[in-house]
Amino acid sequence: MTDPTLDAPLSRSARRRLGVEIWIVLGLSLGKSAVYAVANILERLSAPVALGEQAASINNAMSERPWVDLAYQLLSIFFVLVPVALALYLLSEPGRSALTRLGLDRARPLRDIGWGFALAAAIGIPGLGFYALGRAIGITVEVQAANLAEYWWTVPILILLALKNALVEEIIVVGYLLERLRELRWSVPAAIAASALLRGSYHLYQGFGPFVGNVVMGVVFGAFYVSRRGRRRTMPLVVAHTLLDVVAFVGYALLPASVLAALGVS
Repeated sequence: MTDPTLDAPLSRSARRRLGVEIWIVLGLSLGKSAVYAVANILERLSAPVALGEQAASINNAMSERPWVDLAYQLLSIFFVLVPVALALYLLSEPGRSALTRLGLDRARPLRDIGWGFALAAAIGIPGLGFYALGRAIGITVEVQAANLAEYWWTVPILILLALKNALVEEIIVVGYLLERLRELRWSVPAAIAASALLRGSYHLYQGFGPFVGNVVMGVVFGAFYVSRRGRRRTMPLVVAHTLLDVVAFVGYALLPASVLAALGVS
């Protein structure tokens, strides 16, 4: 179904307003992460140690006291999701919520879950091999994906962190950005390219391998979102991304060191 509002010419002030809005949302979220990631990769390249011999640690403990750490983890998840709430608020329209507009609802749960698993398999299996290749040729740092102590809440928090990442990235980088660029009359290929490059850029702190891998992931996810199968729904993407990160985070936390070493992640 075409959107009749896209046929009307967009005034200069409207274009400017949308552009400023996009920069504000990205500046509060993944655009900021991208800037820090670029600064981080420049620092890594200038270090005396080769890139392949360096490590990046994510999902770290915030306190040595278990309950304090749990509280900080939950607060961090909550506040990281605030820009997502902002993006959804800005996309909302009278009579139509942003959740419905972005397909983040329960309109077709079985299809969304099915496509989510398919996308996770399509991205995750080659992604692991690509990570191992990057480590072998020295363009990817060692990613330590879960560095929480072993508490009763460790696995649930890792799952929440995976869901948080999925919501932030798929709602902002795919749903919000592609919808706003569509309103700005960007072509579909240009909008998908911008979304994919943004996704790759905030992973640069992991090295050039993850940058390329996430650009490819961004192209696949963006193309699926605008396709007739994706129907401009972010739910399958959120499902897929959550699955990928749950496997990475929980697997890293639970697998023996020997297995991680064989996979090239330890």
